Amino acid sequence: MLTINPNEIVETIQMIRDEHLDIRTITMGISLLDCADSDPKAACQKIYDKITRYAKDLVKTGEDISRCYGIPIINKRISVTPISLVAAASNTCDYVPFAKTLDKAAKETGVNFIGGYSALVQKGYAKGDENLIRSIPEALCSTDFVCSSVGVASTKAGINMDAVRQMGEIITKTANLSADNNSMGCAKFVVFANPVEDNPFMAGAFHGVGEGDCVINVGVSGPGVVKAALEEIKGKDFAILAETIKKTAFKITRMGQLVAQEASRRLRVPFGIVDLSLAPTPAVGDSVAYILEEMGLEKCGTHGTTAALALLNDAVKKGGVMASSSVGGLSGAFIPVSEDAGMIAAAECGALQLDKLEAMTCVCSVGLDMIAVPGDTSASTISAIIADEMAIGVVNQKTTAVRIIPAIGKTVGDSVSFGGLLGEAPVMPVHPYSSEEFIARGGRIPAPLHSLRN
Repeated sequence: MLTINPNEIVETIQMIRDEHLDIRTITMGISLLDCADSDPKAACQKIYDKITRYAKDLVKTGEDISRCYGIPIINKRISVTPISLVAAASNTCDYVPFAKTLDKAAKETGVNFIGGYSALVQKGYAKGDENLIRSIPEALCSTDFVCSSVGVASTKAGINMDAVRQMGEIITKTANLSADNNSMGCAKFVVFANPVEDNPFMAGAFHGVGEGDCVINVGVSGPGVVKAALEEIKGKDFAILAETIKKTAFKITRMGQLVAQEASRRLRVPFGIVDLSLAPTPAVGDSVAYILEEMGLEKCGTHGTTAALALLNDAVKKGGVMASSSVGGLSGAFIPVSEDAGMIAAAECGALQLDKLEAMTCVCSVGLDMIAVPGDTSASTISAIIADEMAIGVVNQKTTAVRIIPAIGKTVGDSVSFGGLLGEAPVMPVHPYSSEEFIARGGRIPAPLHSLRN
């Protein structure tokens, strides 16, 4: 059991009060494998009953812990087994009722989001995958809290380019269906390479089949804390800079583990992992971009940005691992443009472009996240952007993802607002040259040679 000394308590109070430290999410993962049924109505009822039974006290518990310890806990969320696996047993091709069941359960339990309307097709499609993927636009646009993800690539399998092509079409259709809501449906959808089974962050969270029946995963965030620590060492060399980040990440992770263990004890659910991801918010001072600028870059996106981000991501992971034996999820630094005040400013002034963001994803935790592009961007161009990002993940044996929003009716220079933690995204330019013939080839890009490790 974790023990906390008085000095750590004082430091934590300061980080919460002055530096935007918070627990970004307590996420309960729930297996729905035992809810499969040939009758889709019976399956939906089983899903609703199990989620509401397991998660009935999740929100209250999070609020009680927050009051007890004075630690802000921003979100309480649920992740479930990929619905393509559960719904495949049902005699139906219409999976939208499954999404609506998840949404109903989310509303009943009071959580912010529920993730797991998902499919894993890195090597091919099963019946349930095909049905679920076709339903994604309607499912996301007819629900409020459901999040969806599709895994289309892995280091072991390569890149399913048929799925990549379809993802561009799905994103375009979702954007058009939710055009009257700033294409909000696309903000709830992620395309993955090498997705992990214990990710507590939305929109990409799902409860993997290798997980237990129910588990508590916690996501911590503290960009403001890291920036404040770096302000104290201006001009110091990179060894000192890295050590300072490691020590700060250690403190943040300790707080996350405390909350995770307490939530686990109160809910009588096993503790899974602490995801130490520096997840920013639109609030000034709570920005990964500002950390990079504190290292000495005039503006995030200029030359040196990728190196700075690599140092940050590595030091965060090293500090977190020292603080907990249960660090997991994605753990590192996120760079969602719309959710980071510094990234927004850098994109608006032209310092940060899509190509530079892609380079940064080689060394960050996830990938191209919350990127707004012109609403008339073609489906094949979106697929090509996804293909590039999947290649980075596959070759580098890391998780990468794309959450991209074609902002219908908007063009470069405009911005699109999503509200809350999702923030506001400047519409970024894409290359004007076509990738249509490349995407139309279909098939599968083979796995790299280093995947043959067995």
